Amino acid sequence: MAVSDFRRLREKMVKEQIEARGIKNPLVLQAMRKVPRHLFVDEALQVQAYNDHPLPIGYGQTISQPYIVALMSELLEPEPGLSVLEIGTGSGYQAAVLAEMGMKVYTVERIKNLYLQVSKRLRTLGYYNVKVKLDDGTLGWPENAPFERIIVTAGAPLVPEPLLEQLADPGILVIPVGENKRNQELLKITKTEGTLKKENLGKVMFVDLVGKYGW
Repeated sequence: MAVSDFRRLREKMVKEQIEARGIKNPLVLQAMRKVPRHLFVDEALQVQAYNDHPLPIGYGQTISQPYIVALMSELLEPEPGLSVLEIGTGSGYQAAVLAEMGMKVYTVERIKNLYLQVSKRLRTLGYYNVKVKLDDGTLGWPENAPFERIIVTAGAPLVPEPLLEQLADPGILVIPVGENKRNQELLKITKTEGTLKKENLGKVMFVDLVGKYGW
């Protein structure tokens, strides 16, 4: 497919999957229109990249469906210049969307092959405001904390304590949580003057968050 064809698919994706479901943040919409999602999946899957579902990226991991990426991005209340920690780099697509919005992105991936792939991919695409680390994401990235925003793109049994400790005040953490792996809820946790406020945004389904404070 030509570059212009993929551009049309991105526009269709934003209109039909994202705007139509109530996502309004202009930074999110602009980033979703610009980031070439098809370059974050295997070449054989590129024609499916803008469809309304997740896709496999190997090693038991997936790239989330476009709407979920947009929803979690909007829940972060993004602003250019904010520091954001992402747990579960995966394909790197969510990190690229965050970077496209002008945020300073720190992302942690536990699978070495994915870490190597995504590090190269983000450099090739020019996302130099993303730092990638190979580690247990449930431990966060303490040497660069606190983070004004934290996003977890895998389902956890509980909210990892290190992430709450590394969240700035004020700050926002978005994470799927469920003691049953197949019954997760998307939480938005806001920290203000030492107090945590939790909002339940409904049922979701993510791959498992693996690590000391995960599964």
